[in-house]
Amino acid sequence: MKIVKSAQPGRKPLFSFVVVADTHVNEHDDVHTSPFITNGLSNRRARHAFQQIAAMDPPPRFVVHLGDIVHPVPALPTFHEAVARFREIAAPVQVPVHLVPGNHDVGDKRVDWMPADQVSDDYLALYRDVFGADFHAFDEGDLRCIVINSLLLNSGLADEARQRDWLQARIGEAGAAGKRVFLFMHYPPYIHKPDERGNYDNVDEPARSWLLGQMARPEVEAVFAGHVHNFWYDRVGTADFYMLPSTAFLRHDFSEFYRVAPQTEFGRGDADKFGYFVVDVFADGHVAYAMRTHGAQAGIGETPPQPPRRLLAHPQTSGFDGVGVELRHPWTETMQITATGGVQEFGRKWARNDYPLLALWEMGVRLAKLPDADLQDAECRARMALLARKGHRYLVTSLGAPKLSRSSLLGANLRDYGVQGFEVNATLANFEKQRGALADLRATTGTQVWYAKILTYDHAQYDGQTFSHYVKSGFRHDELARHRDLLAGAHAAGEIDGVTVRVESDESLREAASVAAVFAADTGCAVLLSLKLGGDCLARERADDRANVARVAEAMILSKAFPRLQFVFDTFMDVDRGYFPRHAFIDRRYTPRATALAFTALAALFSDAAIRLHADAAQSGAALGFDADGTAHQLVCGPAGAVLTALDGLPPHATVLDLYDVQDSTDVPLDQVRRRLTGIDPDCHEALLVRT
Repeated sequence: MKIVKSAQPGRKPLFSFVVVADTHVNEHDDVHTSPFITNGLSNRRARHAFQQIAAMDPPPRFVVHLGDIVHPVPALPTFHEAVARFREIAAPVQVPVHLVPGNHDVGDKRVDWMPADQVSDDYLALYRDVFGADFHAFDEGDLRCIVINSLLLNSGLADEARQRDWLQARIGEAGAAGKRVFLFMHYPPYIHKPDERGNYDNVDEPARSWLLGQMARPEVEAVFAGHVHNFWYDRVGTADFYMLPSTAFLRHDFSEFYRVAPQTEFGRGDADKFGYFVVDVFADGHVAYAMRTHGAQAGIGETPPQPPRRLLAHPQTSGFDGVGVELRHPWTETMQITATGGVQEFGRKWARNDYPLLALWEMGVRLAKLPDADLQDAECRARMALLARKGHRYLVTSLGAPKLSRSSLLGANLRDYGVQGFEVNATLANFEKQRGALADLRATTGTQVWYAKILTYDHAQYDGQTFSHYVKSGFRHDELARHRDLLAGAHAAGEIDGVTVRVESDESLREAASVAAVFAADTGCAVLLSLKLGGDCLARERADDRANVARVAEAMILSKAFPRLQFVFDTFMDVDRGYFPRHAFIDRRYTPRATALAFTALAALFSDAAIRLHADAAQSGAALGFDADGTAHQLVCGPAGAVLTALDGLPPHATVLDLYDVQDSTDVPLDQVRRRLTGIDPDCHEALLVRT
C-alpha cells in the first residue's frame, strides 16, 4: 500500500513511525467478556490494522502501541490467551513494535470508587513476563522515544519512584546529547484542561502536575496518549500533545458531541472514528497524520487485499494556501459530558470537541473563514494561536469594520493568532463611510482587508408565488466591472486589499474565476471567491455530493493557477436544520464526506506541484486542462454523458482517478472508465482526474 502525503518543495521526512492505541484484543475472535457486540470485533479490527501497517510502502521505522493491548485483565484466566492472540495479530509487522501498558494490561489506576482490579506488583510482574519492560526508552536517529507506565503514577508502589527518577534522567540525558524526546503513555494527564478534576480518563494529582512538568521540558517535542478512544490535540509547553482513537471501539459517552443520534450501539460502534496515526519525523519537527480504519476487519487466516494507495494530507505540509472552508458551526466547542454511569458516575466532565479539527487536518486545510466572535472569545482565540503553529490561517469576517478597540486585541500581533485578514461586510453606502476606518485597520494590524458588498435589493425575491428575503453578501462576478473605479481607488488608497465575490452553486466557477483574475490584474485587488454549497431555495436541501466533489476539484486546481484568487467553501459542516440545508465536507457526526476525501486526495497529489492551465482551460465544457510539474492532466467534471464525450478525445494510454471514490483507489485505464460511464445514468455527476 503506497502512502502518498501532501508535501512542500524541498522538505522530506527522515522516517515515519506508527502509533496504535487500545486494540483490546480478546482471547478468541468469537469470545469476549463485554456486553457490547462491538467489543467482539476487536480482534478482527486489530488484525486489519496490523496487516495494513505491514503493507505500508514505505514501511514505518517502528510501531508504538499505547496500551490496552488486550481486553481481559490480568486477574482473568483468559489473559494469557489474549496475549497469545495479540502476538499472532501483530506478527505480520516486520519492524519493532514497542508496547505501553494500559489499565487492561496491568490493572486500573488507584481509585476507591471503581470495583476494578488495580495496578499491583503481581500484575506488573505478569506484564513484564509476557510483554517486557513496562517503562523503557529507545533511540531512533536524533529521537529519544520514552515509554512510561502511567498506571504507576499515584500508585504508591516502589516502582513509582524508580520510574520518576528514571524518566527525569532519560529526558536530561537526551537534552545533553542533542536529542528530541517523544513520550508515549496510556493515561493522558488531562483531556480538557490541566487543572480539571480527576476522573476515569485522566491522571490524578499529585502525579499529574509532576507529569505535566516533564512534558513541558524543552527537550520534549511530542506526547502520545491512549485510553480515551477519541481524538484530542493540545500543547504542553512546546510539546504537541496527541490523544488517539482506538482501533476497537469508541468511548461513547463522548457521543454527546453529536447534534444527531449516535450510530451503532449508542455510539460505541461509530466505526468511522476508529484508526491510528502515522507520524513523519523531519529534521525540524514532525507531522501526525490520522489513518481511519473505519472498522475494517480481517478474520483468522484472511489477508484481504490492501488498497494500492492511501492519500494523506495535513496543514503543515499542504501547498494549498488559497483554498479553504467557512466555519459557520462551532469548531472549538466545549461541553459537559453527561455522567451516564459505567465508568463515569459522579458528576459531569468537561471536554472539547476536536473532531472538526481532525477533519481539517485530514483534508490539509490551511485557510478558514470564521466570525469575528471567535477572535473576540479568549478560549477560541487561544486555540487559533495554538493551531497557527500547525499551519492554520484565518480570515475573520465581520459586519462592518471589526471593533478591535473594544477588546484586548487592540495592539496585539494578530499574526500570532493566525489572522491573515478581515472580510468586512457592508452596503456600498456604509463602505463609503468606513473607508478611513479600514485604512486604519490595515495600518494598525498589518493584516489584509477584504470588502464584501451586502446586497440591498434582490429582484428575484418575489417569483409571483413566494416571497423570500434573506441576506446575501459578496459581489457577483458580473458586477465587478461596474464597481471597478470604486474598488481600484480603495485599493490604491490603502483601504482594502481585495474583494469578495459570491459564486452560487449553479454558477460556472471557471467563468467566475476567469472574470475575477482579469479584475485582479487590472485593479491590483485580490479576489476571494465565496463558493456557496446551498441551493437556490432556502427551504430545500442541496445534497449533491458528486457536484460538490467536482466543485472542490475545480477550486483547488484554479487556486494553484491563479495566485491572486482565494476560494472559500460555505460551509465546512452539513447544515441539516435552519435555512439552506446542504451537504458540505463533514456530516453532523463529523465524519468526512466524499467532498472532504477529494480535497485530501488533491492536497496529497499536488501540494508541491506547479500548476499551469492549458490555453483553452477557461472555456466552458467538461474538461479543464492543466500541467502539473510538466505532466499533462485533464479534470473532467459534469454529467456522465458530457464526461463520456470529453473522454473520447483523450489518448488511449491515459489513466483516470475517480475523485468521488478516491480514498483507497488509484488510477485505472481510460477504457475501464468509459465502460463504466456507458452503463450509468447520463445525468449522474462525475469528477475524474485524467493523466494524459
